[in-house]
Amino acid sequence: MRLYDFPEIETDVLHQETIVETKVYNLLVYNDDVNTFEFVIDSLIEICSHTSEQAEQCTMIIHYKGKCKVKTGEFDELIAMRNALCNKGISAELH
Repeated sequence: MRLYDFPEIETDVLHQETIVETKVYNLLVYNDDVNTFEFVIDSLIEICSHTSEQAEQCTMIIHYKGKCKVKTGEFDELIAMRNALCNKGISAELH
């Protein structure tokens, strides 16, 4: 038997996937009668890395609906943003 006459060997490779479940939180900002539109917009841009358009839209929703989900993510990321917003006098919670 010559070398090239050997049957091909098929190899099955099993891939193990690790699924990591992480809880997703929402950062909600609430309307108030104290902070100006400009202040909230600037704060969302600074703290939440919003574009000016995102910040303006969220601020309008906050004003007319009473609250808005401004960011979604993991707890550790959002708690820092929530604390920074609250330190500026903006009412915010994680849900």
